[in-house]
Amino acid sequence: MKCPFCNYYDTKVVDSRPTEEGQAIRRRRECIKCSKRFTTYEKTESIPLIIVKKDGNREPYDRNKIMTGILKACEKRPVPLKVIEDIVDQIEKELYNSMDKEVTSQHVGEIIMSKLKDLDEVAYVRFASVYRQFKDINTFMEELKKLLGEEK
Repeated sequence: MKCPFCNYYDTKVVDSRPTEEGQAIRRRRECIKCSKRFTTYEKTESIPLIIVKKDGNREPYDRNKIMTGILKACEKRPVPLKVIEDIVDQIEKELYNSMDKEVTSQHVGEIIMSKLKDLDEVAYVRFASVYRQFKDINTFMEELKKLLGEEK
């Protein structure tokens, strides 16, 4: 591992421990030449995931987009950030466990909606209104009726 301070190529590992999530190893390293210390993270290589948009364009999976969408849907709702992060982790795990290299944005949206439906109905309706692009009040009411019908 190259030292970020002096660019020397020989370093030694001083300390090694798993991260909180257990998804990576945190290593404290020390440069043999300048004796400065720095931290590196070792992670398993994941399969690159491509999202296929409605218009056919493809883009790399971006966790932040899912997080942002859920945060907007849950704005001013009694949903802790930790719960949102856990949901994003679950969604990400489901996408990567499918072993598909390409996933449609519609599939991702449906997964998000199913998670939000169980979490908070208002957040679910907010997300659905953007995701399903309700054209008028009638389509919005149809979605509400579906939601209310499932609760009976």
